[in-house]
Amino acid sequence: MSDENGLWLLLAGPAGATAMYWALYRFYRNTDKSHAFERETQIDAKPVTGSESKVGKITGTQATRIQGDNVGAYRARVRRVTRDGAHEADTGGS
Repeated sequence: MSDENGLWLLLAGPAGATAMYWALYRFYRNTDKSHAFERETQIDAKPVTGSESKVGKITGTQATRIQGDNVGAYRARVRRVTRDGAHEADTGGS
């Protein structure tokens, strides 16, 4: 292989990497296809409605845990979905 033929191969690496970077940037960025949400979208703001009413009061709570929690048995919360759509408990095995 002569030196002239090897030069194009040496330049093909950076040129190909630049082209790939540009193509991926354009594909994921979509700057030519996106729109400016703030300028092109009309939002009709309305005043907040509702009321603030007290629904209950809890005093003297000393417990640091909720009765019946399953924090220690996290595998009991995990369910696997089988092919027939039924749920089964994960036993931790594979």
